[in-house]
Amino acid sequence: MYEFMEDYKTGIEFVDEEHKKLFEIAENAYQLTQNDLLHDKYDHLIHLLEELRDYTKFHFSHEEAYMKEIGYKGMFTQKTQHDAFIQKLEELDFHDLDENSEQMIDEILHFLTDWLVSHILNVDKLISK
Repeated sequence: MYEFMEDYKTGIEFVDEEHKKLFEIAENAYQLTQNDLLHDKYDHLIHLLEELRDYTKFHFSHEEAYMKEIGYKGMFTQKTQHDAFIQKLEELDFHDLDENSEQMIDEILHFLTDWLVSHILNVDKLISK
């Protein structure tokens, strides 16, 4: 369901690899929501959602360092969007999730990936131009 596609490639190898990793984490979390046989899957889900949040922060800082290094003129816009997204992620309290929260987890994953896809296609792809 959450898959990094060719259309998402920016042409910047490390950025594309980090984007792939974000999609992999989201996919792993989604697959856990679908596994009704796994006991205590919510502990695993919370861990994956926290990993997704932490890796997003890592990726943004790495991407921003690269933009600074190349003197990218759109860096301020990028940083503003990154900061707003991180703020949104920080507001999510994953520890409130339980077995009754599967729909909420799906909504979080959809939100994260929708934002990520939109950001990649409309903003990140401009870095390499």
